[in-house]
Amino acid sequence: MLIQRRMLVVAAVLTISMSPLTGNGQSITSTDSPYAAQQTPWGHPDLQGVWDRRTITQLERPQRFADKAFLNQEEILAYEKASAARADGVPLDARGGLEIITVHDPGDLDFGSTVLASGQTSLIVDPANGRIPGYTQTAVDRMTARATAREGRGPADSWIDRSLIERCITWGIPQGMLPGPYNNNIQILQTADTVMILNEMIHDIRIVPLDGRPHLPEKIGQWHGDPRGHWEGATLVVESTNFSEKTNFTRPIMVSRKMLLVERFTRIAADMLQYEFTVEDPSAWVQPWSVAFPMVLADQPIYEFACHEGNYGLKNILRAARHLEQQTVEK
Repeated sequence: MLIQRRMLVVAAVLTISMSPLTGNGQSITSTDSPYAAQQTPWGHPDLQGVWDRRTITQLERPQRFADKAFLNQEEILAYEKASAARADGVPLDARGGLEIITVHDPGDLDFGSTVLASGQTSLIVDPANGRIPGYTQTAVDRMTARATAREGRGPADSWIDRSLIERCITWGIPQGMLPGPYNNNIQILQTADTVMILNEMIHDIRIVPLDGRPHLPEKIGQWHGDPRGHWEGATLVVESTNFSEKTNFTRPIMVSRKMLLVERFTRIAADMLQYEFTVEDPSAWVQPWSVAFPMVLADQPIYEFACHEGNYGLKNILRAARHLEQQTVEK
């Protein structure tokens, strides 16, 4: 069954002619897929459902694959076997292939056990090397200034020193749309003039209007940006601007309000959703870069991610620090 599904996904992806995205947000795929999605009562392609993005395929192409963009069936099985041999529950090439110590019990992790059904060696499809482009000098200067401003501070002197993820505020966009260690589901709901995208991870919700309204003024930044959607044939296109400079991203980089994120959602089979995005910020990266991968229709419901109810990490860090300070005073 798994091999059959992979063959179906590969056929679907190749049929809609995968090619690199360009910086103007053009699709990786054409929208002339032979699959005709069911329509909603108001005539839009029906993308609704819970979609599972679990995979051991990494965002960036591992060095072991060099310029190889796709694996054949034999290579897929060998890679999955090698990844499953790890005792920590972490995919083979996670974090550059380094052996890492995770705070999670392996049984708590749910990366999945398979590479993408398309056989891609990375989620990134452009640039052709499957890796995030280099930073601009402007970005390097911003990061240097931020590091200088933090000199003399510990990693947890205050709650503001911890990440938005750890503080259970948001996983960030597009980071929250990428496969992760657990809660790898998204849910899509549609109305005639709005689409809702719910990320199971940290219960992030985006409301995407389809009514053609303009974006917010540039001075207003938001964690998830300011999304606006429209249809291009069978594809839902979501363009987001106005990202907060504090938002999480896939690397420790400060994006600007001018960053543009263009996402595309195309149902390529009854149980498959092709997801693509291009991100462009001339002040951050030397060129735009793009991601594409298929998600599969989940057979389980979305579960509540009650992050705040179980977030004791920061409390314990601060408690331990105050205890150490008291010990110093007593001595």
